[in-house]
Amino acid sequence: MRKIFFLLSLVLVSNLFVKAQAVFEKTLVFDSDVHGYASTRDPALCITTKGTLLAFCEARVDGSGDWAAIDLLMRRSTDQGKTWSDTTILSNREKGKPTHNLTPIVEKNGTVHLLYFLNYARAFHITSNDDGKTWSKPIEITYVFDEFKPEYNWKVIATGPGHGIQLKNGRLLAPAWLCIPNPAIKGGDHRPSCVATIYSDDHGKTWKRGAIIADNSPEFPNPSEIHAIQLEDGNVMVDIRNESPNHLRAQSISPDGISNWTKPVFHPELFEPICNAAIERLSTKKQNGKSRILFCNPDSEKDKDKIGKNGFRGRINLSLRLSYDEGKTYPVKKVVDAGRSGYCDMVAGKDGFIYILYEQGERENKGSVPQSLYLVKLNLQWLTDGKDKF
Repeated sequence: MRKIFFLLSLVLVSNLFVKAQAVFEKTLVFDSDVHGYASTRDPALCITTKGTLLAFCEARVDGSGDWAAIDLLMRRSTDQGKTWSDTTILSNREKGKPTHNLTPIVEKNGTVHLLYFLNYARAFHITSNDDGKTWSKPIEITYVFDEFKPEYNWKVIATGPGHGIQLKNGRLLAPAWLCIPNPAIKGGDHRPSCVATIYSDDHGKTWKRGAIIADNSPEFPNPSEIHAIQLEDGNVMVDIRNESPNHLRAQSISPDGISNWTKPVFHPELFEPICNAAIERLSTKKQNGKSRILFCNPDSEKDKDKIGKNGFRGRINLSLRLSYDEGKTYPVKKVVDAGRSGYCDMVAGKDGFIYILYEQGERENKGSVPQSLYLVKLNLQWLTDGKDKF
């Protein structure tokens, strides 16, 4: 009996120890009331080579729509998201011409690149070499999107929102979407659309276009807002927002991130409420013994009652998934926020901590306008209930 009691005690202590190692911390980063805006939306997040978190968002002044006057905001954290710097305005609003769609890319040499847009028609590039304390003057790079015009005569352009990546060969890669607006349809200012990538092979000095990955079609309506990840075999996979009535995310793969894209395939496990999502690598087999890819979005699949006239599902139940087979399956899933949520961006630190910046809550009497942007810091012990650790 004593032996059994001793063994049971060991199991209990072991379980308590595992649970004690689980980390889940939530911190307010941007709030529309606190910062004095109609809404704070469209998060972007990156972690520098020195471990500084840089959080970005659109602060919309005279309304919540995409064409509102918008300031682009940034805050820094040097203590893993516990505390944050004062807010920096990276680009001031222009009346009638929104600044929007922040896309940071962290280079291995420490440089942080940031792409953003004016009025969905002009693209700009700035850099920081001191972990976001100061930034260079903006350089216009609309020319890279002009390269699409012979094939696709766009009127609306953007990258992100959300971070881009640097490939193993040094290439800087930013997912992009383009649109030829159709005012005759609902939401026609952003539809119909197609998706592609832009890239730089010279540390951001010049930028070039990649091939169009997917265009609007009855089979694959209005692809937009894609995110990229490099697979262990060197291929690049993009995860694609789309408006297919099957409400599933889609994926396409390229050998170099810019050409020979496979036909997009719907992922049977990844629900698509028609909303931005985030995908991020946590580890590789070479680094940590396991391939781990993370996927996060508002998984409102069970929220059958909240289907808008446009087919969009309610943006609730922000959920984090984990794959051990390079995104083929996602056997682990856990809810990060069961309430109102929306756009998100996600990064992983070298120490294994996972950071998610996401839209949360609603402005009172403002319909579905998000109230705040929160940062969640968590680890594998929390995500897997102690079954896996970094």
